[in-house]
Amino acid sequence: MSRYSKKQAVSPETQDEAMSIAKANQRPSQTKEQTRLIAQGIQKGIDQYKKKQKSKSRELDKKLKKVQQETGSENDVEIKETVTYRQYWLPWVLLILSWLAAGFYFYPV
Repeated sequence: MSRYSKKQAVSPETQDEAMSIAKANQRPSQTKEQTRLIAQGIQKGIDQYKKKQKSKSRELDKKLKKVQQETGSENDVEIKETVTYRQYWLPWVLLILSWLAAGFYFYPV
């Protein structure tokens, strides 16, 4: 007997999400069994999507590590990164104008 099953157990969050989507799209004459079957289909779709995203993430991580190893061996020079925060003036101007407009509206000259 194998210790691990090939079929992975579906998380309860995925089951709940699939059932809520199926109930949201339920037709008036639809039975509970039909709704359950639709929820299972949605659940399979969610699982396939998650598997695809995990494989894409793994491939990107492998490519990133490969690029880092290639660039790391060629260039041993440290790169300085500076973080600059840029303040935009438009929101502040609009705020001041709105306060001035409210002031003139409530306290006319």
